[in-house]
Amino acid sequence: MRRKVVLLVFVVSLLFSTYASADVIKLKFANYFPPTHMNSVMMGKFCEELNKKLTGKVELTQYTGSTLLGPDKMAAGVLTGIADIGLSNLSYTRGRFSVMEIMELPLGFPSAWIASHVANDFYEKFKPKDFDAYQVLMLSTSPINVIQTVGKPVKSLDDMKGLKLRGTGRLGDIVKALGGTPIPVGTPDLYDSLKRGVIEGALLPLETLKGFKTGEVMKFATASWGVGSDYCFYVVMNKNKWKSLPPDVQKTIAEFSKEFTERWALEWNNIDIDGRQFLIKNGGQIVNLSSAENAKWIKATQPVIDDYKKDLVSKGYKAAEVDGWISFVKERIEYWKGQEKAKKIPTSFQY
Repeated sequence: MRRKVVLLVFVVSLLFSTYASADVIKLKFANYFPPTHMNSVMMGKFCEELNKKLTGKVELTQYTGSTLLGPDKMAAGVLTGIADIGLSNLSYTRGRFSVMEIMELPLGFPSAWIASHVANDFYEKFKPKDFDAYQVLMLSTSPINVIQTVGKPVKSLDDMKGLKLRGTGRLGDIVKALGGTPIPVGTPDLYDSLKRGVIEGALLPLETLKGFKTGEVMKFATASWGVGSDYCFYVVMNKNKWKSLPPDVQKTIAEFSKEFTERWALEWNNIDIDGRQFLIKNGGQIVNLSSAENAKWIKATQPVIDDYKKDLVSKGYKAAEVDGWISFVKERIEYWKGQEKAKKIPTSFQY
């Protein structure tokens, strides 16, 4: 009799455990960054803290290092449900999120914190339809892309001529406008490409010098923030999966995502400073541009902005509408510059 009771208790416990486990909504979060990179660490915190807030209702699991989806497959993979949530940036799928690619233009973004706020302001005001197929959780930007080189310092446009530099998406257009040759190398392959001479440098944030150890190879970085652009990152969720979530879960995820976006933006600034220090520690140098030279760079990259406008007009948007977007972005840059200074937020460059 006792054995039957024990067996019955075991079966009931097993059934309850199986039911409880099945009741938990499990979400796969794909991230192409290596496990030790800030973005993987931050998204790990995002998953961990959100899991606690959702008290057993939802379990997010992060898959780093492209183990689930690579950066160029992220948007399609989330759309088709390979991953429920994905982190990537716009440049890997040029044209897919064409309106938001305004963040990749050389509009003079001076820091990640500023650019991240501008990106969110822009999205909230204009709600680009390119994202309609997704639930947007977070938008954030990399620190500002600057010229980094292995063999020689870039002090002028003349120094840019013929340089083979890593540049993807509209960032490749900036490299070309400045006189270089853009090569679309993924950041996971950046270090080896530099070592093998496939590329001579990159248009990337200072943070990559430490985050991807390229500061061991790069010797120079030009403080070209006057034509500052950034890589705009997104964390998006499969729309059907989002709709299937209970309203209280949606509310918790949305509110926490908004809160976490600010933490993410601050951390971008911090790691950019770390990258600058890593370069200098390894014997590298920061090259500053004169005011006159900076003006030449701004003029040289104007065609990139013009091409963006032509591209969007060809897709059905009105020229005046695109001009309005650009004016809005420039106004928000100035606003958030003031906020960054007022809040005394550390940044890589003095502006």
